[in-house]
Amino acid sequence: MPSSYQAIFAAPGTRGFSAAGLLGRMPLAMMGIGIVTMISQLTGRYGLAGALSATLALSAAVLGPQISRLVDRHGQARVLRPATLVAVAAVGGLLICAQRGAPDWTLFVFAAGSGCVPSVGSMVRARWAEIYRDSPRELHTAYAWESIVDELCFIFGPIISIGLSTAWFPEAGPLLAAVFLLAGVVWLTAQRATEPVPRPREEHTGGSALRSPGLRVLVATFTATGGIFGAVDVVTVAFAEERGHKAAASLVLAVYALGSCLAGVVFGLLRPTGPAARRWLVGVCAMAVSMIPLQLAGNLPFLAVALFVAGLSIAPTMVTTMALVQAHVPRTKLTEGMTWTSTGLAVGVALGSSAAGWVVDAAGAQAGYAVPVAAGAAAVVVAFLGYRRLRGPVPTRGGHGADDRDSEGRERNDTDEAGERVA
Repeated sequence: MPSSYQAIFAAPGTRGFSAAGLLGRMPLAMMGIGIVTMISQLTGRYGLAGALSATLALSAAVLGPQISRLVDRHGQARVLRPATLVAVAAVGGLLICAQRGAPDWTLFVFAAGSGCVPSVGSMVRARWAEIYRDSPRELHTAYAWESIVDELCFIFGPIISIGLSTAWFPEAGPLLAAVFLLAGVVWLTAQRATEPVPRPREEHTGGSALRSPGLRVLVATFTATGGIFGAVDVVTVAFAEERGHKAAASLVLAVYALGSCLAGVVFGLLRPTGPAARRWLVGVCAMAVSMIPLQLAGNLPFLAVALFVAGLSIAPTMVTTMALVQAHVPRTKLTEGMTWTSTGLAVGVALGSSAAGWVVDAAGAQAGYAVPVAAGAAAVVVAFLGYRRLRGPVPTRGGHGADDRDSEGRERNDTDEAGERVA
């Protein structure tokens, strides 16, 4: 492990909560694609599969920020455990109904209940932010590390989920995802020493973190970006099935995540210069442009190469987004603010997977790759329209922005080499 990454784990407890976060985040990459694989195996209906995956994502988008707001006020352990139990019970109901061929409406009810899953990634990043709040270099590396962990989940999660559902029994992938979620949350919440201390009730003023104009721009853009991810997952499974190699979809999606993972490793070792908002805009544009070559994919090897290249822009954009979130929301609402970006992605995944499922059913997998292109174009438009809000002044204490920052979004006494606050 490079020295920059070794350094961030010098703080006590960091290895433990990061490992627990890895386990608890595996369902992020397993559950949606597992449901798509399960339903397509049992019914052959990609439209239904995409709609159920969308329902799960939309439910998580609605419930996730509310769970995180409660976490900011009451602590991770008190909130995450009951929320996780509800989510796991709902997943169990979904699998039973799918296996027994229950009416479609029952599947949607349990898929909605499964959205009570907490944003484990936001919980882990909040712990890093608490530890390295005054060390911007280390926090940049820590955020890069967590993006690498995200991509590790997306490398191995689809392989495990699709592989089990196709080789063992259709419900195996989502079932194991629920087990990972339960184990990861129990392990994480048992580590009380690194848990951020809940802020007193009187500090939670000003309403939701979403009142920050900068955060709204990030969430809106990530909603469109999520459409890329949701559509790519669904269409790639269908693309591989049309060519007689459905199980290979997991490997192709793993290559997509591998590109992001490698880019995240390199980005975490760099000290980027220039405004973070500009880097973020470039990253969003790169993600959108990288979807165009998918239209030319005629076979799985070409598709894998195209997705690897597309993945190179993901992790750096995500890392920069977390830095911008921290610059634009109060410290007392940090977990909620990070979860709102995940919520935007979840809504986009829901819309993208649903739209892609219907396009695949109507016109085939190749036509389905037009959906991520459209989602990327929408992300670019929103990013350009909101760019000024990310570069503009951040309100100081008493407003809706981050605490103790000046009009350029910097803390008064601590900036990085780029001249822009990272932590």
